[in-house]
Amino acid sequence: MKRPIVCCDFDGTITKNDNIIRIMKQFAPSEWTKLKDAVLSKEITIQEGVGRMFQLLDSDQKEAIQSFILQDTEIREGFEEFVAYLKKADIPFYVLSGGMDFFVYPVLEGIVEKQSIYCNHASFQKERIQIEWPFACDSQCQNGCGCCKPSIIRQLTDENDFIIMIGDSVTDIEAAKHADFTFARDYLLNECKEMNVIHQEYETFIDLKAQFAQIKEVKEWERQRVNAGRS
Repeated sequence: MKRPIVCCDFDGTITKNDNIIRIMKQFAPSEWTKLKDAVLSKEITIQEGVGRMFQLLDSDQKEAIQSFILQDTEIREGFEEFVAYLKKADIPFYVLSGGMDFFVYPVLEGIVEKQSIYCNHASFQKERIQIEWPFACDSQCQNGCGCCKPSIIRQLTDENDFIIMIGDSVTDIEAAKHADFTFARDYLLNECKEMNVIHQEYETFIDLKAQFAQIKEVKEWERQRVNAGRS
């Protein structure tokens, strides 16, 4: 029996909006839009584009940016209940985020344990914000992902795991290719259709949880756990 393992994006997936886009709209000069478009068209890598976007911002804006995110960020409906369900079912859950630690950790505090969160690190030591990449691409990936979700998945899983990816954006495409099943919305949904990746559309974690519970491997996992509890 394969063990289900869930890997989940943060911006635009757990949260209703993409926080990097929100930060850029609020704080960055207009040059950020060209960088965003170049990333989406795959003219430049995610790592290059996101790194250059944050270099448009002064480091002394840290507190203002963090306050802006924490005040207005909305968690997608049903997320906390979904995480509680996975914990009860003993299904590992990891957040793989292309976002930055100074806003990802506070948003998820009390919901997801810090050791289960993989994201980028923002440094405020220089005049402009510098992004560091503690989870950059391994030797099997040359895509310049920044926070390389396929590389993290390879570290976390083996051939006995059934990998379930949840995402919405360009940063989730490579992870979806490595997953056994993907829950997708928005940009990622169109990409999954084009790539013929096994997927299911979702809007909230309420409908996602209902669909999740019907996956064959999940049903088998829960059935085996119930039987083990009876023995």
